[in-house]
Amino acid sequence: MASRSLKSSSVHRSQHQAPEGYSVDTSAGNMLRFQASLPRLPVPPLSSTVHKYLETVKPHLTEEEYTSTQTKANAFLNSPQAVELQARLEARAADPSITNWLADWWNELAYMGYRDPVVVYVSYFYVHINDRKMHGPAKRAASFIKAMLPFRHLVESEELEPDRVKGTPLCMDSYKWLFHSSRYPVKPSDIARKFDPVTHNHVVFVRKNKFFEVPLETVEGMELSAAELEVQIERVIRLAGSESGVPVGALTGENRDVWADAREALLAASPLNVKSLERIESAAILVCLDDTRPVTREHISWACWVGNGRNRFYDKHQLIVFDNGRSGFLGEHSCMDGTPTLRFNEFMLASLAANKVDLGPSRTASTGKDLPQPVELKFELDARCMTYVDEACKHFDELVGKHDMEVLHYEGYGKDLMKKFRVSPDAWVQLVKQLAFHKMFNRPGVTYESCQTRKYQRGRTEVIRSASCESKAWAEAMLDPDETDENRGVLFRRAVGRHLQYAAWSADGQGVDRHLLGLKKMLREGESIPDIYSDPAFGRTSHWELSTSQLSSKFIDGWGYGEVVPDGYGLSYSIGDHYIRWTITSLKKETAVLKHYLAEAATETRFMLEGALVAEKKRADSRGKAEL
Repeated sequence: MASRSLKSSSVHRSQHQAPEGYSVDTSAGNMLRFQASLPRLPVPPLSSTVHKYLETVKPHLTEEEYTSTQTKANAFLNSPQAVELQARLEARAADPSITNWLADWWNELAYMGYRDPVVVYVSYFYVHINDRKMHGPAKRAASFIKAMLPFRHLVESEELEPDRVKGTPLCMDSYKWLFHSSRYPVKPSDIARKFDPVTHNHVVFVRKNKFFEVPLETVEGMELSAAELEVQIERVIRLAGSESGVPVGALTGENRDVWADAREALLAASPLNVKSLERIESAAILVCLDDTRPVTREHISWACWVGNGRNRFYDKHQLIVFDNGRSGFLGEHSCMDGTPTLRFNEFMLASLAANKVDLGPSRTASTGKDLPQPVELKFELDARCMTYVDEACKHFDELVGKHDMEVLHYEGYGKDLMKKFRVSPDAWVQLVKQLAFHKMFNRPGVTYESCQTRKYQRGRTEVIRSASCESKAWAEAMLDPDETDENRGVLFRRAVGRHLQYAAWSADGQGVDRHLLGLKKMLREGESIPDIYSDPAFGRTSHWELSTSQLSSKFIDGWGYGEVVPDGYGLSYSIGDHYIRWTITSLKKETAVLKHYLAEAATETRFMLEGALVAEKKRADSRGKAEL
């Protein structure tokens, strides 16, 4: 099989015309050709942000509380201090040495400076659709690697076509962290490192807590075939044996400061540990070969999200393959968000489903005989290192034991029905969540919906504040037995319109939360914090009880992440043609009850709209008869 070069000397230059307002950088690769002409993240007008803020806090406050908050917000808006903070932020945004005024702050606050364990709190997972042709783990893992390699080539050579939304090119800067990279525990803030893919052309497998390195090329420089990879993976499984090794990988699930200390202890204990860590961290990707056979949605979601805390290395992206051939992906979130990793996973799964992966020659009795055995990446652990490992396992079990997860695969309807009612599927599902929360708590839920801002240079996310006065009015009408479906339908469509407007603002960098963060970050030492930030309403309405995000794909059979506040819920969702799927996580806050109310709310929303449609037709018929 011919070798696939990872060097970028033969980068394809796209001949596609640049969209209006964008130029093509001929010195960059195809993937980054629009990068230099992407607009910078804007700084919203101060008055716009304050007015949006007041609008979004109102459904969560009493009249008296709102009056107090309104006074403080307007005082801030009209203060010389706010004008000065806005001017400072606008100057930062105009600084030619800073491509995105928010990016470094956000990466530090949300990821690198975050010290709690990444597993549960930061990492996210995908469950792959089941491929019934792939029964064994070795064949499944080998096929994934072969499907991965063309995508890796496109990324590393910068030949990948840029992502777009409605023709608008998106920032592709984060793709460089997809392969051959790792997060590192450092005090007080983590770092990330990218390795040269040409000199680190290998994959690391972990089985029974033991790590094994497998080169992706032969000594002659030929890319391994799927059959050769399958042989190597079978060898890994045999070499791992039936006894579990010391779970060094559990350290990556620790508090980041503890893991930083433990890593220093590992490095000091033996030069062998230095080498083994470097080979793991520099691998193209980690492949976890779990010795379990999950079947139910909850079981495989748990297994992809956290596993057993031992057969993992959470500082890297990792593919997960189970003994029954099921599979998934765990994303390391610090350097990139979900849309690039979703594209990567879809590429692999779609290529395999369409038989478009060059697997190479079929397996024969002699396949792999000339290949060197996989190399176990061993560790020499002293008493101090063993204590760190034991404590990491204990802390993981305690943390995960406090959580529960429910998966609701609702098959009452999907986006096909929603579109027949001419309603945005995302807005529809967000309103279902609000109704479910009202049913459970008799009030709106403070809701964070993630919205990508990759239309800007180094853009990541902004918040869609999904709870609104309009969604509150609709939910209350749904719970009022004397209300008519016709009026509920009117309120529903008002709430949908409100959600779409705020979503558009957020995608344009015109949301509330990142701007208020930026203004606060511009405070200098000794300057007083404006009252808008110390107001109880500010803390309450940014305490994200519902952390929500949508990723929908016919190749993903589930996905999710953890809650972001102790009394809240992680609420990921996907919308298919004929289903809605939610994965709900929490610190055992009656997760099954919320699952029940979500299903109930979804059904009632459909019946309400159908009832409203019937009422509208009756009224139209009555008008027609009266005119006759």
